[in-house]
Amino acid sequence: MRSYDPDLTPPWKKTAPVPEVPADRDLVVEEVTTGFCGAVIRCEAGTVTLEDRFGKHRVFPLDPRGFLLEGRVVTLVRPSAGPARPTRTASGSVAVPGARARVARAGRIYVEGRHDAELVERVWGDDLRIEGVVVEYLEGVDDLPAIVAEFAPGPDARLGVLVDHLVPGSKESKIAARVTSPDVLVVGHPYIDVWEAVKPSSVGIRAWPRVPRGQDWKTGVCEALGWPPNTGAAWQHILSKVTSYKDLEPELPGRVEELIDFVTAP
Repeated sequence: MRSYDPDLTPPWKKTAPVPEVPADRDLVVEEVTTGFCGAVIRCEAGTVTLEDRFGKHRVFPLDPRGFLLEGRVVTLVRPSAGPARPTRTASGSVAVPGARARVARAGRIYVEGRHDAELVERVWGDDLRIEGVVVEYLEGVDDLPAIVAEFAPGPDARLGVLVDHLVPGSKESKIAARVTSPDVLVVGHPYIDVWEAVKPSSVGIRAWPRVPRGQDWKTGVCEALGWPPNTGAAWQHILSKVTSYKDLEPELPGRVEELIDFVTAP
């Protein structure tokens, strides 16, 4: 008869199993012993490297029960070597493996700054290349009517414009109202800056802070959140947390899709 040693450990002293989670790039976790919180930037045999919001790197062992993910204890494991090919682009469109970029159309999409352009590229870049749509950025919208006139839009060269803080009564809305060409579509989102179009939960903050009127908004955000006063570095941190349209407030994706449809309509 086989002998065995019964487990006499009381139930309240047994360690509950925890899920194993692949340490995929950009996964945000907290190391349990130090409290260091950051995004995965590298995972090698036995170790994982995290980068916090200030750009600091720390290397930790892949110990069992070593990390917190959204407040739950998990065990990080090395990702599989052969990731599955995505079936959707970051914008949610059906991916087209091996598709070549189309020759650029005469039509364009203008956005109100470099950060706006980088965000649009990050989420809709695959779609734009397949459709042959080029995105350019403006330094503000003050000269929008003159820029539209210089572009000379037409049925075969439509122009779409994405504007920040396009709400009734704003300076931006008054300027946009002066553009009346049927071959130009001006749309916008309600946020003061495109930073706000990224969901706070995706960035790891509770909410975007309120910045007193008259203070530079980006600088005020960095100050309120305790970030270094480097708005360029802050934006790169924010952008790194955007992996798809799901990381954006719904007011932005709908407007970008509207512009793409307008520019590419036959």
